[in-house]
Amino acid sequence: MQLKHNTAVIFAGGKSSRMGTDKALLPFGNYSSMAEYLYKKLAKIFNNIYISAKNDKFVFQPTIIYDKYPQSSPMVGLVSIFETIDCDEIFMISVDSPLITNETIDILYKNAKININADAIIAVSEKGIEPMCGIYRRNIYKKAKECLDNDMHQLMNLLKNSEVNYEVFDSSGEFFNLNSPLEYETAMNKF
Repeated sequence: MQLKHNTAVIFAGGKSSRMGTDKALLPFGNYSSMAEYLYKKLAKIFNNIYISAKNDKFVFQPTIIYDKYPQSSPMVGLVSIFETIDCDEIFMISVDSPLITNETIDILYKNAKININADAIIAVSEKGIEPMCGIYRRNIYKKAKECLDNDMHQLMNLLKNSEVNYEVFDSSGEFFNLNSPLEYETAMNKF
């Protein structure tokens, strides 16, 4: 059965320094980890789901795209993804954003259908630009690789120098990032 969207990648290769432990592996709801929860949630609307990570640390069996570079950054993940899979358009989300809704993803894809020449379609919440929640297209790869080669790891730098369409959302609740133990506890209470 063909699902709504083609390819999603969950970024789970970060250091989790503020959390003090690997947040991708923290239990979430009835799932062994936040990574498993988000993987299975996205599997309901995407044909292909991958996890971007440095190694296989998961108790479930996801398809992993391994980082091809030693640094830990979203830029490493982005470049590694486009160097690994043959896909022109990929929805990317951070593992610490498990509250994202299918409706938000659908809105981003509606935007992408209109803005066919954009390098990326990125969510904007009340907190600001959410570079780890959006649709990235293959034509951004060359600029991303240049950033990586120049040791520039912030996605915001890449987006500033690319053709990006931003989709503004009224609520910031689903963009709540779980970076600290308190944020994790708050999200668990919302779930």
